[in-house]
Amino acid sequence: MAVRAQVTCLLVLAAAPVVAQQPAPPAVRSEAHVSVGGNLPPASELRNPIKPDSGTVEEGRKLFAGFNCEGCHGGGAVGNMGPSLADGRWRYGGSDGEILHSIFFGRPRGMPAFGGTIPTESIWRIVIYLRSLQPAKDTLATTAW
Repeated sequence: MAVRAQVTCLLVLAAAPVVAQQPAPPAVRSEAHVSVGGNLPPASELRNPIKPDSGTVEEGRKLFAGFNCEGCHGGGAVGNMGPSLADGRWRYGGSDGEILHSIFFGRPRGMPAFGGTIPTESIWRIVIYLRSLQPAKDTLATTAW
């Protein structure tokens, strides 16, 4: 009987799911996504914990280039096959939390989710860089999203 209980215990332990230690996603929610409960807390309430200064802007620029964001959004984030991130127009919101949400979770029609690939702290630095960009003065007037 004791051997049978030990074997059963080992089988239960062997069948138990292995929980990988992965970083939890940031607590970001967007008005563009409706939770199961129907609540709509906006991502715009999420605040960047890193203070913007010339050093963090430069770090964000290097991360933007290093993670090949320029491959889609162009050098200086002016747009290429992905939209411009320097023109002041944001389809899914331009607050720090909304930009982090777009990078971390991705967006339909082309923006992959980089959460888990790019550390959250690095994403915040990229957000600081993107928010530092000034729209070009000579662009045609367009309608914001």
